[in-house]
Amino acid sequence: MPEMTLPEKELPETTPLEALGETEDVFHRGRFHLIQPALKGHRSGVDAMMLAACVPHEFNGYVADLGAGAGAAGFAVAARCEQAQVTLIERSELMTEFARKSMALVVNASLAPRLSLLNADVSLTGKKREEAGLISNYFDFAIMNPPFNSAADRSTPHVLKAEAHVMPPDMFETWIKTAAAIVKPGGSVAIIARPASLYTILTALSARFGAIQIIPIHPRPQAAAIRLIFIGVKGSKAPLSFQPALNLHENTGNSFTERAIAINNGLTSLL
Repeated sequence: MPEMTLPEKELPETTPLEALGETEDVFHRGRFHLIQPALKGHRSGVDAMMLAACVPHEFNGYVADLGAGAGAAGFAVAARCEQAQVTLIERSELMTEFARKSMALVVNASLAPRLSLLNADVSLTGKKREEAGLISNYFDFAIMNPPFNSAADRSTPHVLKAEAHVMPPDMFETWIKTAAAIVKPGGSVAIIARPASLYTILTALSARFGAIQIIPIHPRPQAAAIRLIFIGVKGSKAPLSFQPALNLHENTGNSFTERAIAINNGLTSLL
């Protein structure tokens, strides 16, 4: 269950798709394969699987994967929730093309009818958002794995990598505003982010979502959380709660916990 990353090479942003190289990665013990860029951009791993696990196991509605990248989280929802309809929403035409190639794989043929692609910018607002296909009050659940890093954390000359990893100003406010617009009343949103973004995310969520649940993700039981997952319900007035933490490993050894393995392989939901 490692995060799947490869060393990057310096390539100009005008590099054609073929020159980036690609890998075909196996998820959920073979239930779906994903085509991802080999040399740069956002490659998905454990974070995307944990985000997908926020969707209830028997879910049968419409899911929006905001900033989907190559589509790992959305594919994972479709693979586990056999009645779910998933829309992968990504502004990078390059990353959208990787998702399109994954949908065309023979091994993914059973998932493809329940997956759709929308090349659109999550940060659009008002009429422009609607015109881009982000329809108000349409989805039952929105999931998002936004860029984690501030501009000072990890500078890069590559636009694609920057879009995947570096958060622009007011990003959480913008993305959560879009989620609130496109999710039906009573629908849900789930976000995975670093603990440093706790205040910013709660500020953006609290004006639009209630019944907020926070699930800390720890590398080991005695270690500080490295990720937080937020789940909220649009329009709810229920109070915030902290749920039991997910520990990826035991205190000793490098083996993953049984619960982490089950979540990463699409055998169960997070809650």
